[in-house]
Amino acid sequence: MASHDVRAAGVLARGGFSAALLGGAGVSVALGAYAKVHTPSARPLLTLGFSGMLQMKVWLGALAVALLVAQLLTALWMWGRLPGAGAAPDWVAPLHRWSGSIAFVATLPVAFHCLWALGFGVSSPRVLLHGVAGCVFYGAYAAKMLGLRLQTAPGWALPVLGGTVLGSLVLTWLSAALWFFTRSGLPLF
Repeated sequence: MASHDVRAAGVLARGGFSAALLGGAGVSVALGAYAKVHTPSARPLLTLGFSGMLQMKVWLGALAVALLVAQLLTALWMWGRLPGAGAAPDWVAPLHRWSGSIAFVATLPVAFHCLWALGFGVSSPRVLLHGVAGCVFYGAYAAKMLGLRLQTAPGWALPVLGGTVLGSLVLTWLSAALWFFTRSGLPLF
């Protein structure tokens, strides 16, 4: 392959990955902008059997974080980075995909109520951090899903994007659900 062909392939590869990153950034900004300009309803649309909106949000958020920890462990196992685990059996990859899918679905009612019922708060550093981390989570998730489809993404891309998804969700959870649990105990219904 001629050197100009190699350079052109590199530009296309970077362009696809750049587009995935820009798409993720667009998701983050769009969610934050909507949450900021939308007048919050200050009431839940649904609670899924929980005693209130906050209880639903913290428990679904905790479920999502637990499932993303499973994502981390299965990813480390699949990539041979889990100490002492040996090669990952065939069931690990589907477990990785399904735990991520279920975690994402669990976050949807949480995010919907954050955006629609509560809006983008700036009343304290904790609330601001929560809103920014939540927007980053969805942007990183979008970029990761787009990046998965690229054959030419850099080798570091998926681990970094996956780490950003996990880190931003954990930060979102720490700044809301853990805060709630430390003040209210563990209320279910």
